[in-house]
Amino acid sequence: MEPVPLLNDSSVFATPLSSHTSPSRLFAETETLWVARSTVDTPLQIRRNALLKRLADVTVSSILILLIFPWLIPLMALLIRLDSKGPVFFRQKRAKRGGALFTCIKLRTMVVNPQADTKAAIEDDPRITTVGAFLRKSHLDELPQLLNVWYGDMSLIGPRPHMVSDNHAFGPIIDQYHCRCLVKPGITGLAQVLGYTGPAGSREAMQMRVRQDLHYVQHWSIGLDIKIILRTIFSAVLPRQ
Repeated sequence: MEPVPLLNDSSVFATPLSSHTSPSRLFAETETLWVARSTVDTPLQIRRNALLKRLADVTVSSILILLIFPWLIPLMALLIRLDSKGPVFFRQKRAKRGGALFTCIKLRTMVVNPQADTKAAIEDDPRITTVGAFLRKSHLDELPQLLNVWYGDMSLIGPRPHMVSDNHAFGPIIDQYHCRCLVKPGITGLAQVLGYTGPAGSREAMQMRVRQDLHYVQHWSIGLDIKIILRTIFSAVLPRQ
């Protein structure tokens, strides 16, 4: 059977919301449709590769959870609670492989605010707390996502899961945007180690990020994952120039 051509317009997003359909559910349904119609191939469609990557994810996440979580998470939780009112963890819906939504877990770095799910943090964002600024700079706020990796919703390496609001904004206007969901989202990824981090304020900025994500999707290898891990560690240890 011939593959269905990849959609490159916003027709699937033109479906009106009924009174019983939430924006998150509509996104999950349309995202899944885009992924199902994609003609982009990835080496992770091969079962052996997928099992090898999953084995690495489970092994590394289990070791880090056992070694780090018992002492570092309670310490970070104490600092967060002393710094500002609100929960220790920030939970937000993101898209996983295939387009379905999952709950992404992070350490809370902002004061509790109504724009947390729709407005990405920017430089010198007044919503970011003192402890939150440290957590973001050190990327320690991402540590709880090791649980997402262990559960199977994420991988250590892969395209970063964007906010649902970003997917709604950029999905209809950037070709093959939704092919990012052909693989599991990652705690770190190719786009991030190449410097494409923070909010993408324009179509052009997001296109550059998606281009790197699609390169990863289409050219995945264990060697590429190792290079991304090493560059992630390198950038975390040494300050940016």
